[in-house]
Amino acid sequence: MTTAVYAAGAVCWRFIEGKLHVLVIHRTIHGDVTIPKGKVDPGESLPRTAVREIAEETGLDIALGVPLGVSRYPLPSGREKIVHYWAAEVGDRAMQRSTFKPNAEVAALEWVTIKRARTHLSYAPDVEILEQFAKLVDQGITRTFALLLVRHGKAVSRHEWTGPDAARPLSERGVKQAAALVDALTPWRPKRIVSSPAVRCVTTVAPLSAATGVPIKRAAGVSQESWEAGDDEVRRTVGKRVRSGKTAVICSHGPVLPEIVREIALATATPLGSYVTDAAGLEPGAFSVAHLSATNSGSGIIAIETHAPRA
Repeated sequence: MTTAVYAAGAVCWRFIEGKLHVLVIHRTIHGDVTIPKGKVDPGESLPRTAVREIAEETGLDIALGVPLGVSRYPLPSGREKIVHYWAAEVGDRAMQRSTFKPNAEVAALEWVTIKRARTHLSYAPDVEILEQFAKLVDQGITRTFALLLVRHGKAVSRHEWTGPDAARPLSERGVKQAAALVDALTPWRPKRIVSSPAVRCVTTVAPLSAATGVPIKRAAGVSQESWEAGDDEVRRTVGKRVRSGKTAVICSHGPVLPEIVREIALATATPLGSYVTDAAGLEPGAFSVAHLSATNSGSGIIAIETHAPRA
């Protein structure tokens, strides 16, 4: 059985003179017009691929937004290509810092309206992804932020640890998972890192903090100890993060995560459903991303994606 080829990309968008435009690229060799995307490097996460490929093809440094779906199509080799896409707003600062120059792969960049892009793109799978983005635009959902819910990495088992549970450290595998989370979480450019004070949680997000320069805010209200005692402050913590409208990481414990997802739903007027269980049922080192509107917090959770541990 032939293995599939995985790739990732993004529908980059911005407002030009008050009208929303999306970015398409004119490829040099193929002579076609496509959404920027590229193949996954060995050991790389799909979100990281999307950010790296956008930078390489367009010179733009982006943060990922809402997931837009997956396209699948056969390659001339007979292998299947599977491409994951996200939306990505391109701000003025990113435009000013763009390093793009026409090259052997990309001849030109062009900002076009969604209407123009529909006929401009060379391939049907690209148009299908564009239509997913257009649906969000039609709903008034463009600018978003994310809450990245992380379950701490694999910890040393309780029977192997004699000290207080809050001091229980990560296992060797957990340390590797913590390191891998840097690659996995930075594509969303988190502005805040909130963690249970438990050692296994703080240690899980410590590499991310070191890599981004974002300090860790220890919040006893999302600790397992507080949750078990019935004096947690999940609602207050989540409410603050929703009101801020800034992308944040929240690292907590398996038993607490369902309450965190539930409070995100309540804070955004989202009907409760099975997605709460799905998004909170994480393995150690895994994370879910809840995407919210930055302009209308009552519009509900726009999308939730879940990512398995990388180690």
